Amino acid sequence: MKLKRIVAAAMGAVMMLSLTACGGNGTSGTTANKENSTTSATTTTTAANNAESTTAGGGDAEKIYRIGICQLVQHPALDEATRGFQEALTEKLGDRVSFDMQNAQGESTNCSTIINQFVSAKVDLILANATAPLQSAAAATAEIPILGTSITDYATALDIDNWNGQTGRNISGTADLAPLDEQAAVIQELFPDKNKVGLLYCSGEPNSQYQVDIMKEHLEGMGYTCTYYSFVDSNDIASVVTNAASNSDLIYIPTDNTAASNTEVIQNICLPAKIPVFTGEEGICKGCGVATLSISYYDIGYISGEMAYEILVNGADIATMDIRYAPNVVKKYNAANCEALGISIPEGYEAIEVE
Repeated sequence: MKLKRIVAAAMGAVMMLSLTACGGNGTSGTTANKENSTTSATTTTTAANNAESTTAGGGDAEKIYRIGICQLVQHPALDEATRGFQEALTEKLGDRVSFDMQNAQGESTNCSTIINQFVSAKVDLILANATAPLQSAAAATAEIPILGTSITDYATALDIDNWNGQTGRNISGTADLAPLDEQAAVIQELFPDKNKVGLLYCSGEPNSQYQVDIMKEHLEGMGYTCTYYSFVDSNDIASVVTNAASNSDLIYIPTDNTAASNTEVIQNICLPAKIPVFTGEEGICKGCGVATLSISYYDIGYISGEMAYEILVNGADIATMDIRYAPNVVKKYNAANCEALGISIPEGYEAIEVE
């Protein structure tokens, strides 16, 4: 019996040594702390350690989900979409979600840099706010789920033929497109006596080209004459707007990010020239327009946040998730600009709030 006790003790010691050797260099199933890095495009960075992987059908109650947000540029519409997204996820996950919010300052090259940082950090999901961040994310990863918001047309942005409402890959999200036929109808309602419409947009934004092409068809079918006025970036916008204002009775601006960042320039040219500007969204209208048929960017951001929760926690297949749209569109007007131009707005329009 004594011999058996000695042998048993010796075997136990060997086993303890083996376990110690296996665990001495670290533990599996954890990830390193994300490095805090900033670029010229960074506005705010928050990072958190990643916890264990989600389990099928409901996630891990201890996991902190890391979300990388790349927003093309700072302006009210995109800001609202980001806010809606963050609030939706925070309402559902509380302190179990961490956002790495970065702004590309309107530069596509910055989008690529930011997205590559997210991919290297192995974030759980990427929110691409606007077309350029979406395209950068699509090029950077086929593994990490990507949700877009403030995207006009996913088929155009991602060069997808035979569009059926789903991307069939690691991408889905929400669109900011208000019905263009209804926008054309509002223009006809407000400006039946106008003839020449200048279509003002940034040639570097595929979403803008898509909108002005369709609006041209609708408006010309109503008897208007339409002319394209495209600018490359903010450096030539003043000269292009001046040309458009000199040769148009009315200017239409789609949901264009560059225009949205330069509404003061547009306002300072078009208002003194007495040329009304109809816009594709509320933020641009507030800065330089007279009226719009607009969606709520907060709403589409919030919907994207709900989609993120379904993907991260409930295991939804992003490849089969339909692109979703704003639930409502609203006729709105800029009271100050309408008064300055002597434009009477009929009933059924909502005044845009001014701080």
